[in-house]
Amino acid sequence: MKTVLLGQSQLTSSRLAYGCWRIATQGDAVADYATAKAAIFAAVDAGYTLFDHADIYCDGEAERVFGRILKENPGLRAKMTIATKAGIRFKNRPVGAPVRYDFSRAHLIAQCELSLKQLGVEAIDLLHLHRPDYLMDAAEVAGVFTELRAAGKVREFGVSNFSPSQFSLLQNALSFPLVTNQVEVSLVQLYALHDGTLDQCQEKKVTPLAWSPLGAGLLGSGGVDLLPGQRHYDPTAVLAVLDR
Repeated sequence: MKTVLLGQSQLTSSRLAYGCWRIATQGDAVADYATAKAAIFAAVDAGYTLFDHADIYCDGEAERVFGRILKENPGLRAKMTIATKAGIRFKNRPVGAPVRYDFSRAHLIAQCELSLKQLGVEAIDLLHLHRPDYLMDAAEVAGVFTELRAAGKVREFGVSNFSPSQFSLLQNALSFPLVTNQVEVSLVQLYALHDGTLDQCQEKKVTPLAWSPLGAGLLGSGGVDLLPGQRHYDPTAVLAVLDR
């Protein structure tokens, strides 16, 4: 598989990334591990090098399963660019708190340390802010990124689901470039083409990473098998496009 450089960094990535959300289920740990191991090895054999995580995927179990695979197969790490995300807090953490976004220094540092432990790696290649925190203090986040970079715990940084103005706000507070913006892009989700997100990526030499490129399975199933959140889509219209 062809590879590309991520942004203005020296990190390389396969053209396709392997999303690790589903390698764990918080269910049968033995079955999860066996299935995940087979999937990861198949991905590596197919030429995937970028493996995309988040601290909240399966409440951390995805990172833990992946970390176990790396520990038991030491040669794998050198073949991978490992990305993860932070910034979302689940409900009741602490007790009584709602689901929310949290870009505070304390939370980002803690979640980075947790991801390092769960993945069993000395450094995260690429750390993304998961979704915008509308209370973000750009200077505070920039300080966290600078600290993690200087400590050798994170090599490069990016964002996910940021608008052009949100991206600029953070970038202007940093002394080094963000390398990625991970945004939803597919035939059924085209906002990044219209709101300036992809234009900004080209202008700033930022690599866009497309998540859900098959429309959460809508396109992969030929526009027939709709999820609850996709009821407003017209399957016949999608099929017409796919059949061209």
